[in-house]
Amino acid sequence: MAVAAESVRIETLRPVLKWAGGKRWLLPHLRQLWVGSDARRLVEPFCGGLSIALGLMPSRALLNDINPHAINLFCWLKKGLQIDLEMRNESRTYYAARERFNALIASRGEHTAEAAALFYYLNRTGYNGLCRFNSHGHFNVPFGRYAHINYISDFKDYRVPLADWDFSAADFAQLKADKGDFLYADPPYDVEFTQYAKENFTWDDQVRLAEWLMRHHGPVVLSNQATERIVQLYRACGFKLSFLKAPRRISCTGDRSPATEVLATKGL
Repeated sequence: MAVAAESVRIETLRPVLKWAGGKRWLLPHLRQLWVGSDARRLVEPFCGGLSIALGLMPSRALLNDINPHAINLFCWLKKGLQIDLEMRNESRTYYAARERFNALIASRGEHTAEAAALFYYLNRTGYNGLCRFNSHGHFNVPFGRYAHINYISDFKDYRVPLADWDFSAADFAQLKADKGDFLYADPPYDVEFTQYAKENFTWDDQVRLAEWLMRHHGPVVLSNQATERIVQLYRACGFKLSFLKAPRRISCTGDRSPATEVLATKGL
């Protein structure tokens, strides 16, 4: 009975971060492609808020993102993070936490449990769930306007399912994907606004990614906005394409109109 109860908790774990452009809505489609891959390692070059990994629940995973603060939080989740700092949905507490978080970045304390806790709180409380840093790498999102926020302080339920998940914060090309790994890539959309971190994801990066995915000996799934050049790029690389209506589009102007999403697959 204890095992059954634990499996229920694992199956219902939710992402702990708000994440612009998250692909939780894609999970029904990705689960169909994931069927039969349970023994494979899941590799995500752009794991974002962790919604796909937590939705598929692989036994083994290599999860990467260019945002080192999100990765630091995930590494501490793996250790069963417990937060004891004050978390309130009020501006005074928020700006004090933001100042402390930026002080940790300045003093190279961004890999600590305190930094992970502060990043979680700032992400949940900041405006519109944004994750934005200035040119100096300091978090500069203003206080949000939420009526109520459910904070979590005890993350012990994440320890077991994340035990064999490895995390990194690097350029995707530095990842060592093994033959047979199941790769799911969700890069920044091919739109004008792509600067979700200090680094910008350019068209050259989109091409680098497509070529990197093409060389992988194993199943590959790519999701991106179905712009004409993305469609042409992945067709030229020999991927099979399917098209879906995304629930919304997030841009720098706040535009949330629907967009067409392309799923490019290979080796499935």
